[in-house]
Amino acid sequence: MLQPKKTKYRKQMKMRNRGNAKAGTKVSFGEYGLKAV
Repeated sequence: MLQPKKTKYRKQMKMRNRGNAKAGTKVSFGEYGLKAV
């Protein structure tokens, strides 16, 4: 949550493309990861 928003969205999209939902749903990506999937 302390990471910049830009990194969140960029990493989130990369994770979605790779299909690593588990890797993207960590503490910092918990809320965004669930919404993305």
